[in-house]
Amino acid sequence: IFLMQVPAIQQKRTVAFLNQFVVHTVQFLNRFSTVCEEKLSALSLRIQQIETTLNILDAKLSSIPGLEDVKFEVSSANVNSVTNGPVAQAAADQQTAVSPQSGQNNTQEEGLQKTEAITENVTTVAKDPRYARYLKMVQVGVPVMAIRNKMISEGLNPDLLE
Repeated sequence: IFLMQVPAIQQKRTVAFLNQFVVHTVQFLNRFSTVCEEKLSALSLRIQQIETTLNILDAKLSSIPGLEDVKFEVSSANVNSVTNGPVAQAAADQQTAVSPQSGQNNTQEEGLQKTEAITENVTTVAKDPRYARYLKMVQVGVPVMAIRNKMISEGLNPDLLE
């Protein structure tokens, strides 16, 4: 094909296609941003409702006399799953680090003594007064997500509830 014989592309047509593309893209982005704003607004409203409900529940719980002295008992099976951070891992490592060269009974006794000594020094979430009211909320039946949001707003780690 000899390029000198090919007619030029019509500039009006190219500009029309480009304008149509820009208009459709802008309309799509406007609709998308409107939908996103509506969803964020609805989510914000829902969060405010949850915070209000949580504050009301918090006020109701604090109005009940005697809740300050409530003690939580945790079975020994749950102690390791509720402990804070690497202390539980250190306890497990020390349990498995008992030397196999000594007698079977001696090894088990040493492991039990170390475990008991470590669990006495471990601060569990159940014993922490900052988390006591959240554990009480779980027992009362407050939704876990609401409790997690309240803990986050107060700067506490919500993963420790589990």
